[in-house]
Amino acid sequence: MEIQAILLLLLQLIISLHLCTSSTTDTLNLNETLADGQVLVSNGERYTLGFFSPVNSTNRYLGIWYTKVSVQTVVWVANGDDPINDTSGVLSIAGQGGDMILAQGSSNSSSAPVWSANVSAGGNNTMARLLDEGNFVLLRSDGGGRTTILWQSLDHLSDTIFPNTKFGSDRRTGLNRSVRSWKSPADPAAGVWSYDLDPKGGAPQLVLYNGRTKWWRSGPRNGISWSGVPDMSRTPFFSISIVNDGSESTIALGLLDPSIISRLYVDPSGYVKLATWHDEDRRWIEFWSDPKEPCDYYGHCGPNGKCDPYNTAVFECGCLPGFEPRSQNDWNLRDGSGGCVRKHTGGNSTCGDGDGFVKVGNAKVPDMEFGSLNVGLDLNKCEQECLMNCSCMAYASANLITGIGCLTFYGDLMDTRVFTDGGQDLYVRVDAVELGEYNQKMKAHKLKKVIVVVASLGAATIVGISIVFYLLKRKRKGKLIKTQVANSGTEYSVKKENLYRDKDSSVPIFEVNDIFVATGNFSLTNKLGQGGFGSVYKGLLRDGREVAVKRLSHTSTQGVQEFKNEVRIVSKLQHKNLARLYGCCINGEEKMLVYEYLPNRSLDIFIFDKTRNSSLDWKRRFDIIIGIARGILYLHQDSRLKIIHRDLKPSNVLLDAAMNPKISDFGMARLFGEEQTEANTNRVVGT
Repeated sequence: MEIQAILLLLLQLIISLHLCTSSTTDTLNLNETLADGQVLVSNGERYTLGFFSPVNSTNRYLGIWYTKVSVQTVVWVANGDDPINDTSGVLSIAGQGGDMILAQGSSNSSSAPVWSANVSAGGNNTMARLLDEGNFVLLRSDGGGRTTILWQSLDHLSDTIFPNTKFGSDRRTGLNRSVRSWKSPADPAAGVWSYDLDPKGGAPQLVLYNGRTKWWRSGPRNGISWSGVPDMSRTPFFSISIVNDGSESTIALGLLDPSIISRLYVDPSGYVKLATWHDEDRRWIEFWSDPKEPCDYYGHCGPNGKCDPYNTAVFECGCLPGFEPRSQNDWNLRDGSGGCVRKHTGGNSTCGDGDGFVKVGNAKVPDMEFGSLNVGLDLNKCEQECLMNCSCMAYASANLITGIGCLTFYGDLMDTRVFTDGGQDLYVRVDAVELGEYNQKMKAHKLKKVIVVVASLGAATIVGISIVFYLLKRKRKGKLIKTQVANSGTEYSVKKENLYRDKDSSVPIFEVNDIFVATGNFSLTNKLGQGGFGSVYKGLLRDGREVAVKRLSHTSTQGVQEFKNEVRIVSKLQHKNLARLYGCCINGEEKMLVYEYLPNRSLDIFIFDKTRNSSLDWKRRFDIIIGIARGILYLHQDSRLKIIHRDLKPSNVLLDAAMNPKISDFGMARLFGEEQTEANTNRVVGT
C-alpha cells in the first residue's frame, strides 16, 4: 500500500509538472490538446493564445492577446462567428490529415468541429506554434529541421493589423489580407466595418467600408504621408513600407522601437485607430483615428465637390475650380451630396483650345478608382499628358520628395478635401473662360498683396524711425524704461528667446515627451476647446493627476506675453477659487501650461446651454457668484500681489466636480503696486 501511495504521488507530480510546462510552451504537437484554461505563450512572451470571454459575455472563443498588457486586448479570434457556450472547448491537431481543429465537448474525432484550419498535411510531422510577431502557424516538419507553413493566422486577420506584417493583396496566391471590426465589444463576430488596401489606379490607398459602401479613404501615399491623412506623418514611433508590383500590393506598419506595443485596428463603431500601450498609466494612448469630421467621410460633398472643414460658418462644401453646384437649392439647405457640374458647358466635360489647370493647394487628391499612376513622369510632363487627354480632369504629383511620378484622374473627381496644413497640390482642368477669370483674380490678388506689403513696409519704417528718435530722447534724459514684475526685481522682456532664461524656479517644468504621452499626442479626442491663444487638451500625468494642457498657438501675437503672465502670476497665487497651475513646458517654439483638470468645464456652458441651464438652481447660482467674488477679492486685496484680471467672463470661470468656481486665464492680467489705483496699457483687451 505504501508503494502504491508513493507511485500515485509520483504520478500526480509528473502530471502537474507536465501541465506547468505545457502552460508556458509555444507549441502544440500532433495528438496533443489545448483545453479551456490552458494557453500557448510565444517564445518572447509577447503574445498568448487561449480561450477567453469578451466583456459582458459568457461565450468562449479561441483567440490571441498581448501577454504583457494588463487590460486583456484580443487581436485575433478563430471562431468569432461560432462561439462555444461553455468551457468544454478543445484545440487539437488531428492524427489523420494533420488538420488543426477546434471542437466543443471532446477532442475525439466524433466531435463536430466549431472551427478548423481546413488543411490536409498528409503526414504525421505536424505541429502548431505561436510566434513572437503574433502569428499562429500550422507547420509540417521534414524531419531534418526544416519546416513548411501549411496555414497561418496572419492570412486570416480579425480586427487588428499586426506590426511588421503585410496587409493587402498577394496576386500570386489570390489572397487578400484585410481586417473586419467586431460586431460589438461583446461579440467578435464579423461586423459591418472592413478595412482594405485598394490597389486601383496603380497607387494603393486604404479604404474603410460600411458593408460594401466606401466610408473613408486615406488617398495614395505621396512620399511624405497618405494624401488624405497628413497627421500620420507626425507619428514619431512608426514607419510604413509599401510593395506595389506585379506580384503583390501590400503595406506593413513598422515599429521603430521593438519594445513598444502598438496596434492598428477597426473598432465596432466604424473608426480606424492607431494606439500604443502605456504601461505606467495602464491604458491605450490613441495616436490617430479616422474619420474625425464631416470632410473625412467619403464623398461628403459629392462628385467634383471640395470639402473645407474650416469654412463651416458658411458651408463646408464647395466646388472645384470650373464647377458649380448641381442643385443650388440643396446647397442652400447645406446638403452637398449631389456634388457639382461643369460651368459654361451645360454640365458636360471640357476639352478645347485654351484649356488649362487651376491649382488647389493642401488637397487630398480624388479617389484613385478612376485614376492612373505613371511612375516615370515629373510634374511638367504630367501636365502635358493630362492636357492632351480630353478625359483627364486633374493631375497631381505622386511623390512630393522626388518630384517624379504622375497621378492623373478621369471622370468625376470624388472625395476631395483641403487641409490648413499638409495635403498636396491638385491641378484641376478648366476651360479657357474659367482660366481667364482665374488669372484675372490672381493678378488682382497679387496687386493687392503688393500694395499691402508696400504700405506695411512704409508704415514700419515710419514707426521704426519714430521709436529710434523716442529712445534717443529718453536716453538723453537718463530715463531707461524697464518693466518690473512686482517685488521680484526681474526685468520683463517680451522676446521669445528670453523665455528660456525667464523660467521661474518655483514652477515645475514638464518634459515635452510627458506632455505628449499625457494628451495622447494632442489627440482630437482629448481636445477640450479652443481659445484666442491656443487649444486646451485633457491629459493624464504619470502620477495619476488629470490635467488640462493649454497649448499656445504659434500664430498668436500675444502668446508670449500671456505665457509669461500665467507662469509668473498664477504660480504665486493660492486660493480655492483660482484655477491651480501645476507647471509649464517649453520646447523650442512650443509653450504649454499645465493646469488642474476641472470636469465641469466653464460656466458659460451651463449658462447658455438650454439642456444644462436647468441644473443651475438659484442656490447653486448664488454659491457660484460668492465663489467668484471671493476669488476677485483675493486678487484685488488679500494676495501679496495686487492683480487686475481684465478678462473675466463666464468662459474663464471653470467649475470643479462639486460646481465650485475657479477663475482662470490670467494672460491679460495686470500687476499693481500696493498704493496704485490706475495704470495705462497698450494691449487691447476684451473678447
